[in-house]
Amino acid sequence: MLLGLSKIIDSPGASVTFSTSVDLSDLCYGVSYPVSEPVMAEGTVRNTAGVLVMTGEISTCIHGTCDRCARDFSREVRFPIDVVLVTELAGEENEDEWVFPLEGDSADLDDIVRTVFVLSLDSKLLCREDCKGICQRCGKNLNDGPCSCRKELDPRFAALKQLL
Repeated sequence: MLLGLSKIIDSPGASVTFSTSVDLSDLCYGVSYPVSEPVMAEGTVRNTAGVLVMTGEISTCIHGTCDRCARDFSREVRFPIDVVLVTELAGEENEDEWVFPLEGDSADLDDIVRTVFVLSLDSKLLCREDCKGICQRCGKNLNDGPCSCRKELDPRFAALKQLL
């Protein structure tokens, strides 16, 4: 979806609001496709002293298998949008992933939302941020409680234990 910005490009202080949904179900993340619902994006593009700044938020529900405890999960995620829109890039390649070129007088919201989502998503899919994972010995999910395995002392510290 293209967001028309012709009304604010030459008007410092002017702004345009937007609200859209983007289908990212084709987004492959490792071996899974974690996004099956539309990604919702809303925010504002403001002309701040001649610089077009887009701020807002994207949200969706991600699904997958936790990389720590191996349970299937679904959870809501929200990521901020804070990017700069430029009429043209100085060089052929854009090295700053938070700067997007305009297409004429419009911003490509689909491209911006996809890029912000991919760059904001954690490198590991977790069922929750404080997931404890599984015991390396018995395989018990530590989110369900502690296991009964005896903790071994690191052999490098065995000499120190004798001093206590």
